[in-house]
Amino acid sequence: MELVEAIILAVLAASTPLLIAATGELVTERSGVLNLGVEGMMIVGAACGFAGAWLTGSILIGALFGIVAGTLMSLVFALMALGLAVNQVATGLALTILGIGLSGLIGAGFVGERITPAVHLYIPGLTDMPLIGRVLFGEDGFVYFSIALIIGVWWFLYRTRAGLILRACGDNHVSAHALGYPVLRIRTFSVMFGGACAGLAGAYLPLAYTPFFIPGMTAGRGWIALALVVFASWRPGRLVVGAYLFGAVTILQLHAQGWGVGIPSQFMSALPYLATVIVLVLLSRARTGGSTAPAALGTVFVPDR
Repeated sequence: MELVEAIILAVLAASTPLLIAATGELVTERSGVLNLGVEGMMIVGAACGFAGAWLTGSILIGALFGIVAGTLMSLVFALMALGLAVNQVATGLALTILGIGLSGLIGAGFVGERITPAVHLYIPGLTDMPLIGRVLFGEDGFVYFSIALIIGVWWFLYRTRAGLILRACGDNHVSAHALGYPVLRIRTFSVMFGGACAGLAGAYLPLAYTPFFIPGMTAGRGWIALALVVFASWRPGRLVVGAYLFGAVTILQLHAQGWGVGIPSQFMSALPYLATVIVLVLLSRARTGGSTAPAALGTVFVPDR
Protein backbone atom coordinates (compact mmCIF):
# COMPACT_ATOMS: atom_id res chain seq x y z
CA MET A 1 0.00 0.00 0.00
CA GLU A 2 2.83 2.39 0.82
CA LEU A 3 4.48 1.67 -2.52
CA VAL A 4 1.23 2.30 -4.42
CA GLU A 5 0.71 5.54 -2.51
CA ALA A 6 4.27 6.66 -3.24
CA ILE A 7 3.83 5.95 -6.96
CA ILE A 8 0.52 7.86 -7.11
CA LEU A 9 2.07 10.84 -5.33
CA ALA A 10 5.02 10.78 -7.73
CA VAL A 11 2.68 10.67 -10.74
CA LEU A 12 0.73 13.66 -9.44
CA ALA A 13 3.93 15.63 -8.93
CA ALA A 14 5.28 14.76 -12.38
CA SER A 15 1.96 15.54 -14.08
CA THR A 16 1.27 18.93 -12.47
CA PRO A 17 3.68 21.06 -14.59
CA LEU A 18 2.45 19.31 -17.74
CA LEU A 19 -1.19 20.01 -16.86
CA ILE A 20 -0.59 23.69 -16.02
CA ALA A 21 1.48 24.40 -19.14
CA ALA A 22 -0.84 22.45 -21.45
CA THR A 23 -3.91 24.24 -20.05
CA GLY A 24 -2.42 27.62 -20.93
CA GLU A 25 -1.42 26.42 -24.40
CA LEU A 26 -4.91 25.02 -24.97
CA VAL A 27 -6.45 28.46 -24.42
CA THR A 28 -3.81 30.02 -26.68
CA GLU A 29 -4.48 27.57 -29.50
CA ARG A 30 -8.24 27.82 -29.06
CA SER A 31 -7.89 31.49 -29.97
CA GLY A 32 -6.11 30.52 -33.18
CA VAL A 33 -2.49 31.10 -32.15
CA LEU A 34 0.17 28.38 -32.26
CA ASN A 35 2.90 29.20 -29.76
CA LEU A 36 5.75 26.70 -29.88
CA GLY A 37 7.69 28.67 -27.28
CA VAL A 38 6.22 26.84 -24.26
CA GLU A 39 9.58 25.22 -23.42
CA GLY A 40 11.33 28.59 -23.47
CA MET A 41 8.71 30.25 -21.28
CA MET A 42 8.82 27.35 -18.83
CA ILE A 43 12.58 27.40 -18.37
CA VAL A 44 12.62 31.18 -17.86
CA GLY A 45 9.78 30.77 -15.35
CA ALA A 46 11.85 28.14 -13.54
CA ALA A 47 14.89 30.42 -13.30
CA CYS A 48 12.94 33.50 -12.23
CA GLY A 49 10.73 31.52 -9.85
CA PHE A 50 13.71 30.04 -8.05
CA ALA A 51 15.47 33.41 -7.97
CA GLY A 52 12.40 35.08 -6.46
CA ALA A 53 11.95 32.39 -3.82
CA TRP A 54 15.65 32.31 -2.92
CA LEU A 55 15.90 36.10 -2.60
CA THR A 56 12.69 36.58 -0.60
CA GLY A 57 12.25 33.22 1.14
CA SER A 58 8.66 33.01 -0.12
CA ILE A 59 7.35 30.28 -2.40
CA LEU A 60 4.37 32.46 -3.29
CA ILE A 61 6.56 35.32 -4.45
CA GLY A 62 8.68 32.83 -6.39
CA ALA A 63 5.55 31.57 -8.15
CA LEU A 64 4.57 35.16 -8.97
CA PHE A 65 8.05 35.76 -10.40
CA GLY A 66 7.58 32.73 -12.64
CA ILE A 67 4.16 33.93 -13.80
CA VAL A 68 5.47 37.42 -14.61
CA ALA A 69 8.49 35.99 -16.44
CA GLY A 70 6.31 33.70 -18.57
CA THR A 71 3.92 36.54 -19.33
CA LEU A 72 6.72 38.88 -20.43
CA MET A 73 8.13 36.18 -22.68
CA SER A 74 4.69 35.67 -24.21
CA LEU A 75 4.44 39.39 -24.91
CA VAL A 76 7.59 39.11 -27.02
CA PHE A 77 5.87 36.38 -29.01
CA ALA A 78 2.65 38.44 -29.27
CA LEU A 79 4.55 41.48 -30.54
CA MET A 80 6.20 39.47 -33.28
CA ALA A 81 3.47 37.01 -34.28
CA LEU A 82 0.41 39.23 -33.77
CA GLY A 83 1.71 42.78 -33.97
CA LEU A 84 4.13 42.28 -36.86
CA ALA A 85 2.40 39.22 -38.40
CA VAL A 86 5.60 37.14 -38.37
CA ASN A 87 5.29 33.40 -38.96
CA GLN A 88 4.08 31.85 -35.70
CA VAL A 89 6.07 28.62 -35.98
CA ALA A 90 9.37 30.42 -36.52
CA THR A 91 8.61 32.92 -33.76
CA GLY A 92 7.77 30.16 -31.27
CA LEU A 93 10.95 28.25 -32.01
CA ALA A 94 12.99 31.44 -31.66
CA LEU A 95 11.28 32.11 -28.32
CA THR A 96 12.32 28.70 -27.06
CA ILE A 97 15.94 29.28 -28.06
CA LEU A 98 15.84 32.73 -26.43
CA GLY A 99 14.33 31.30 -23.26
CA ILE A 100 16.98 28.60 -22.90
CA GLY A 101 19.77 31.13 -23.20
CA LEU A 102 18.07 33.71 -20.98
CA SER A 103 17.38 31.16 -18.25
CA GLY A 104 21.04 30.22 -18.16
CA LEU A 105 21.96 33.87 -17.73
CA ILE A 106 19.38 34.49 -14.99
CA GLY A 107 20.02 31.28 -13.11
CA ALA A 108 23.82 31.26 -13.35
CA GLY A 109 24.20 32.70 -9.86
CA PHE A 110 21.73 30.29 -8.29
CA VAL A 111 23.09 26.95 -9.47
CA GLY A 112 23.85 24.83 -6.41
CA GLU A 113 21.63 26.86 -4.09
CA ARG A 114 18.70 25.22 -2.30
CA ILE A 115 15.41 26.44 -0.88
CA THR A 116 12.71 24.99 1.33
CA PRO A 117 10.13 23.47 -1.06
CA ALA A 118 6.43 24.28 -1.02
CA VAL A 119 4.67 22.94 2.05
CA HIS A 120 2.10 20.19 1.72
CA LEU A 121 -1.41 20.35 3.07
CA TYR A 122 -1.98 18.48 6.34
CA ILE A 123 -5.41 17.92 7.84
CA PRO A 124 -5.32 15.80 11.02
CA GLY A 125 -7.34 12.64 10.55
CA LEU A 126 -7.81 13.04 6.80
CA THR A 127 -4.21 13.24 5.64
CA ASP A 128 -3.35 10.19 7.78
CA MET A 129 -5.92 7.97 6.04
CA PRO A 130 -4.26 5.00 4.30
CA LEU A 131 -3.65 5.27 0.53
CA ILE A 132 -5.99 8.18 -0.25
CA GLY A 133 -5.12 10.47 2.66
CA ARG A 134 -1.92 11.98 1.29
CA VAL A 135 -3.21 11.79 -2.28
CA LEU A 136 -6.33 13.87 -1.61
CA PHE A 137 -5.38 15.89 1.46
CA GLY A 138 -1.60 16.00 1.49
CA GLU A 139 -0.51 17.72 -1.72
CA ASP A 140 1.09 21.11 -2.24
CA GLY A 141 -0.89 24.10 -3.44
CA PHE A 142 0.31 23.78 -7.05
CA VAL A 143 -1.46 20.43 -7.46
CA TYR A 144 -4.79 21.76 -6.21
CA PHE A 145 -4.39 24.90 -8.30
CA SER A 146 -3.81 22.84 -11.46
CA ILE A 147 -7.13 21.05 -10.93
CA ALA A 148 -8.95 24.31 -10.25
CA LEU A 149 -7.30 25.85 -13.32
CA ILE A 150 -8.49 23.18 -15.75
CA ILE A 151 -12.02 23.32 -14.30
CA GLY A 152 -12.03 27.11 -14.64
CA VAL A 153 -10.82 26.94 -18.24
CA TRP A 154 -13.48 24.36 -19.11
CA TRP A 155 -16.18 26.59 -17.60
CA PHE A 156 -14.83 29.67 -19.38
CA LEU A 157 -14.63 28.04 -22.82
CA TYR A 158 -17.97 26.27 -22.80
CA ARG A 159 -20.16 28.15 -20.34
CA THR A 160 -19.42 31.82 -20.97
CA ARG A 161 -19.99 34.22 -23.84
CA ALA A 162 -16.36 35.35 -23.68
CA GLY A 163 -15.24 31.75 -24.16
CA LEU A 164 -17.51 31.39 -27.17
CA ILE A 165 -16.03 34.53 -28.72
CA LEU A 166 -12.49 33.24 -28.10
CA ARG A 167 -13.31 29.93 -29.81
CA ALA A 168 -14.89 31.85 -32.68
CA CYS A 169 -11.62 33.75 -33.20
CA GLY A 170 -9.83 30.42 -33.42
CA ASP A 171 -12.30 28.89 -35.85
CA ASN A 172 -12.90 31.84 -38.18
CA HIS A 173 -11.11 35.08 -37.38
CA VAL A 174 -12.48 36.81 -40.47
CA SER A 175 -16.08 36.28 -39.40
CA ALA A 176 -15.29 37.22 -35.80
CA HIS A 177 -13.68 40.45 -37.00
CA ALA A 178 -16.66 41.17 -39.27
CA LEU A 179 -18.95 40.88 -36.23
CA GLY A 180 -16.90 43.54 -34.48
CA TYR A 181 -14.82 41.43 -32.11
CA PRO A 182 -11.21 42.59 -31.49
CA VAL A 183 -9.48 39.45 -32.72
CA LEU A 184 -5.92 40.61 -32.13
CA ARG A 185 -6.69 41.83 -28.62
CA ILE A 186 -8.40 38.56 -27.73
CA ARG A 187 -5.49 36.58 -29.10
CA THR A 188 -2.98 38.75 -27.23
CA PHE A 189 -4.72 38.09 -23.90
CA SER A 190 -4.88 34.38 -24.74
CA VAL A 191 -1.16 34.31 -25.48
CA MET A 192 -0.47 36.13 -22.20
CA PHE A 193 -2.57 33.59 -20.31
CA GLY A 194 -0.65 30.77 -21.94
CA GLY A 195 2.64 32.44 -21.04
CA ALA A 196 1.56 32.92 -17.41
CA CYS A 197 0.64 29.24 -17.15
CA ALA A 198 3.92 28.16 -18.75
CA GLY A 199 5.89 30.38 -16.38
CA LEU A 200 4.04 28.96 -13.38
CA ALA A 201 4.57 25.40 -14.62
CA GLY A 202 8.28 26.09 -14.94
CA ALA A 203 8.42 27.69 -11.48
CA TYR A 204 6.79 24.60 -10.01
CA LEU A 205 9.86 22.52 -10.82
CA PRO A 206 12.37 24.28 -8.50
CA LEU A 207 9.75 25.44 -5.98
CA ALA A 208 8.03 22.12 -5.30
CA TYR A 209 9.32 19.27 -7.47
CA THR A 210 13.05 19.68 -6.75
CA PRO A 211 14.17 22.44 -4.34
CA PHE A 212 17.04 23.66 -6.51
CA PHE A 213 17.69 25.08 -9.97
CA ILE A 214 19.80 23.54 -12.71
CA PRO A 215 20.04 24.70 -16.36
CA GLY A 216 17.64 22.86 -18.65
CA MET A 217 15.62 21.42 -15.80
CA THR A 218 12.39 21.51 -17.83
CA ALA A 219 13.90 18.64 -19.88
CA GLY A 220 11.45 18.89 -22.79
CA ARG A 221 8.29 19.19 -20.70
CA GLY A 222 7.20 22.17 -22.79
CA TRP A 223 7.21 20.03 -25.92
CA ILE A 224 5.21 17.32 -24.15
CA ALA A 225 2.69 19.98 -23.08
CA LEU A 226 2.30 20.99 -26.73
CA ALA A 227 1.72 17.37 -27.71
CA LEU A 228 -0.83 16.99 -24.90
CA VAL A 229 -3.02 19.67 -26.44
CA VAL A 230 -3.16 17.65 -29.65
CA PHE A 231 -3.64 14.43 -27.67
CA ALA A 232 -6.62 16.03 -25.92
CA SER A 233 -8.16 17.20 -29.22
CA TRP A 234 -8.18 20.72 -27.79
CA ARG A 235 -10.63 19.68 -25.02
CA PRO A 236 -9.92 20.41 -21.32
CA GLY A 237 -11.38 17.14 -20.01
CA ARG A 238 -9.12 14.97 -22.12
CA LEU A 239 -6.17 17.14 -21.18
CA VAL A 240 -6.36 15.91 -17.59
CA VAL A 241 -6.27 12.28 -18.72
CA GLY A 242 -3.35 12.94 -21.04
CA ALA A 243 -1.32 14.85 -18.46
CA TYR A 244 -1.61 12.12 -15.84
CA LEU A 245 -0.98 9.44 -18.44
CA PHE A 246 2.28 11.02 -19.54
CA GLY A 247 3.20 11.72 -15.92
CA ALA A 248 2.68 8.02 -15.18
CA VAL A 249 4.94 7.04 -18.08
CA THR A 250 7.66 9.33 -16.72
CA ILE A 251 7.46 7.81 -13.24
CA LEU A 252 7.25 4.29 -14.66
CA GLN A 253 10.60 4.62 -16.37
CA LEU A 254 12.18 5.89 -13.14
CA HIS A 255 10.82 3.01 -11.09
CA ALA A 256 11.74 0.50 -13.78
CA GLN A 257 15.35 1.65 -13.56
CA GLY A 258 15.20 1.37 -9.77
CA TRP A 259 13.83 -2.16 -9.96
CA GLY A 260 16.71 -3.22 -12.16
CA VAL A 261 14.68 -4.03 -15.26
CA GLY A 262 17.03 -5.33 -17.94
CA ILE A 263 16.42 -2.47 -20.36
CA PRO A 264 19.04 0.19 -21.18
CA SER A 265 18.57 3.28 -19.01
CA GLN A 266 18.87 5.51 -22.07
CA PHE A 267 15.83 3.84 -23.63
CA MET A 268 13.84 4.16 -20.40
CA SER A 269 14.71 7.87 -20.19
CA ALA A 270 13.45 8.34 -23.76
CA LEU A 271 10.22 6.44 -23.03
CA PRO A 272 8.01 9.51 -22.24
CA TYR A 273 9.01 11.19 -25.51
CA LEU A 274 8.65 7.96 -27.47
CA ALA A 275 5.15 7.59 -26.02
CA THR A 276 4.40 11.15 -27.16
CA VAL A 277 5.35 10.34 -30.76
CA ILE A 278 3.39 7.05 -30.76
CA VAL A 279 0.25 8.67 -29.38
CA LEU A 280 0.35 11.49 -31.93
CA VAL A 281 0.76 9.00 -34.79
CA LEU A 282 -2.14 6.88 -33.56
CA LEU A 283 -4.36 9.94 -33.16
CA SER A 284 -3.60 11.18 -36.66
CA ARG A 285 -4.51 7.77 -38.11
CA ALA A 286 -7.68 7.50 -36.04
CA ARG A 287 -9.17 10.81 -37.20
CA THR A 288 -11.07 9.94 -40.34
CA GLY A 289 -13.35 12.96 -40.15
CA GLY A 290 -10.64 15.56 -40.48
CA SER A 291 -8.68 17.53 -37.93
CA THR A 292 -10.34 18.67 -34.71
CA ALA A 293 -7.97 21.62 -34.37
CA PRO A 294 -9.31 25.20 -34.51
CA ALA A 295 -9.71 26.00 -38.21
CA ALA A 296 -7.63 29.19 -38.08
CA LEU A 297 -4.86 27.76 -35.88
CA GLY A 298 -1.50 29.25 -36.85
CA THR A 299 -3.00 31.49 -39.54
CA VAL A 300 -1.79 35.08 -39.57
CA PHE A 301 -4.58 37.63 -39.22
CA VAL A 302 -4.22 41.23 -40.44
CA PRO A 303 -7.36 43.38 -40.00
CA ASP A 304 -8.49 45.06 -43.19
CA ARG A 305 -9.97 48.01 -41.33
